[in-house]
Amino acid sequence: MRGVAAAVVLVLGAGLCGCVAGPNYVRPPVETPPAWKLEAPWREGTPDDAAPKGAWWQRFGDARLDALQEQALERNATLALASARLGQARAVVASTSSSLLPSLSLGSRAARQDTSANRPLSSYVSPNFSTVQNDFTLLLQVSYELDLAGRVQRTVEGARASAEQSAADFENTRLLIGTDLASAYFNLRATDIEIDVLMRSLALQQRSLDFVKTRHDLGVASGLDVAQQQALLDNTVTQLELLRRQRGPYEHAVATLTGTPAPSFSLPPDIRELTPPRIPLGVPSDVLQRRPDVASAERAMAAANAQIGVAKAAYYPSITIAPTGGFESRSLATLVDAPSLLWSFGASLTQPLFSAGRLDANLDFARAGYDATVASYRRVVLTAMQEVEDGITGLAALERADAQARTAVATGRLVLELATARYEGGATTYLDVIVAQQALLNAERLAAQLSGQRLLTSVFLIKALGGDWQTPARVVGG
Repeated sequence: MRGVAAAVVLVLGAGLCGCVAGPNYVRPPVETPPAWKLEAPWREGTPDDAAPKGAWWQRFGDARLDALQEQALERNATLALASARLGQARAVVASTSSSLLPSLSLGSRAARQDTSANRPLSSYVSPNFSTVQNDFTLLLQVSYELDLAGRVQRTVEGARASAEQSAADFENTRLLIGTDLASAYFNLRATDIEIDVLMRSLALQQRSLDFVKTRHDLGVASGLDVAQQQALLDNTVTQLELLRRQRGPYEHAVATLTGTPAPSFSLPPDIRELTPPRIPLGVPSDVLQRRPDVASAERAMAAANAQIGVAKAAYYPSITIAPTGGFESRSLATLVDAPSLLWSFGASLTQPLFSAGRLDANLDFARAGYDATVASYRRVVLTAMQEVEDGITGLAALERADAQARTAVATGRLVLELATARYEGGATTYLDVIVAQQALLNAERLAAQLSGQRLLTSVFLIKALGGDWQTPARVVGG
């Protein structure tokens, strides 16, 4: 018994030193390249990481998109769910932090009781009597756990890190909803532009068909010329119907993201051309500060590290003090008199001696959980680097392809004019006109698709960089 008592004293003495169990959190280093692989027309920018990164969609200069984004922020169910979870996490912090302070409770009791005359005797010389009397009690109770091994402190640290993770998750949800909405909207806009291309091509092909039919009636053109033009027109009508069917899901996606039932939502066609904003890049290490999913993964590591401290603190003694003070009287009139005063002061100590490996297993579980969050953090960082680099190279390639596509459209129009003039002059067959019309249609559709892809890739790159950046005056780049 003396050995056990000495061991308890030693452990208690170690706890009284004020040390906190478990390692202090230090963010593990991750390898980041010194710069991005830039292609023309990119140049490195200097984004301000401390600046708000909210309404990035305003950079596109589309009032309708701005209104849809604001509606999504107010009515999107997924964002409301993330907000509720953030509120729960903050409430957990408040609840856990209360353990750092004593808890006080005020209790009262009023009873009238009849004691048994046949109850066990407290003395053989003093008989028991049955009594009927009142019992009024007013007590103030205090309970406080001495955080010797830092269990409460580590628990609070973990709760705060989890709340910060929930805040980062909320920002990430906000970013994802905004980029999903912008992607669906720009897909819709690109489809409208492509539909307009087909509509204009149909009008041109119909005029050509009428022209060929007139020449056929005059005996100048053959029936083959009419059939070829009719086949081209029918094929274009088929493509138009497919595009109209493709437009529906984009419109429905916009409706759902803005919290509107799809059957009661519609967006009129808009064929205005939009130009992607210039996006500053900064250095790769900025991504670690800007992206909310990276911040969430980093806060998960901090929360997991705190759990190691909680698991280690279970090896040390737990001491709780619980003083009590109040009044007790058989008469309500004398309840707060001096003779009615009562008090007690006590403390309880619990020291684990044998747990059959449970404490060791809990510690191993906490350490494995931390290792898992470290691996997840590094995976998120590597994915972030990949997404930014993909966006940079993709947008640069699309810039060059878009310029080439516009040149191809201008060339296609010239070829169509020359082929039509040569056919009308009898220098060539109508097949050259058919080929020129189809080539122009393909070039115009490709230009419309590339315009939409540039917008979508810009949205993808903004998401990869973590959202909005600084004032436009300091923005440089593609």
